Amino acid sequence: MKQYKKTIIAVMTTAALFSAQHVFAKTVEITMTAKEVDVAVNGKLVGGADTMAAWTFDGTVPGKPVRVEEGDTVDFTLVNPAENKNSHAMDFHAAQVNVLDEFAPVKPGESKHFKFEAKVPGVFMYHCGASPMVQHIARGMYGVILVEPKDKKNYPKADREYVLVQQQYFPDVENYGAMLNDANAWKGSLVNGKVLHYDPVHDPKGDHDVLEAAPGERVRIYFVNANINNPVALHPIAGIWDRVYINGNPKNQLVGIQTYNVAVAEGDTFDIVTPKDKDVAGIAIVDHSMNAALRGAITVLVSKKGADPKKGHGEQIILK
Repeated sequence: MKQYKKTIIAVMTTAALFSAQHVFAKTVEITMTAKEVDVAVNGKLVGGADTMAAWTFDGTVPGKPVRVEEGDTVDFTLVNPAENKNSHAMDFHAAQVNVLDEFAPVKPGESKHFKFEAKVPGVFMYHCGASPMVQHIARGMYGVILVEPKDKKNYPKADREYVLVQQQYFPDVENYGAMLNDANAWKGSLVNGKVLHYDPVHDPKGDHDVLEAAPGERVRIYFVNANINNPVALHPIAGIWDRVYINGNPKNQLVGIQTYNVAVAEGDTFDIVTPKDKDVAGIAIVDHSMNAALRGAITVLVSKKGADPKKGHGEQIILK
């Protein structure tokens, strides 16, 4: 009889947990508009132009971060205004759907609506999947979707969070054949849409922002490699990655890593703890492939007392 009661209690507990998971799951409505506009990229620093004829989601490169929780339903609409000249599409790497349906191209003047459940936690790329895909990504149609894990047992709370997306910069955005076949067609690296975006050291004349944290804080970097062709050897100069979560999933954890290779279209989560015994410390987060680092793939993280309390929180997880 006692064993029977234990079984009943176990079943009830399991049912309660199952029910609770579904109660807390929600629907997140997201609408993005494809915009074909010029954006600033600081391309003159590497022999290009200061602006690029971009194709974007909502007018920015990268597009806005999308943040949901594991189990949430994403209710998504892509609007392609009639004034655009090209078809566009949305490919969420966090979605498990029918590529010929949900990810189908949307012609100018039309829109596309679909839903998917974010079943797997992690850091995922999203991008335009219209043909030629290489050109749509290179022109700026990419971003990050974060799926927060329900199980945070091996996932310590971060004091600050930042999103970094790296992409090859092609001055000639019309020549998509060269993007595929000419290794010299790309001239620089964009980090969150600009060459040497957060690097006042190598571009002292620029108007730069930097990532900030206070001494002893755990800083979490959500990183996506949106390059067309090249992996990224992500390394913190003057630091060591405390933890690396492959694909951003807490179940895929590495500890004490100097450099981690991020494949094309991969997203990973990187934790670094700033020195608590230094009032000021600079850490350069770089692509240790030197042809990328010295052409733009450098981000400066400054640890200091009195760090801006807004940075690394809310909308400032991605600095413009």
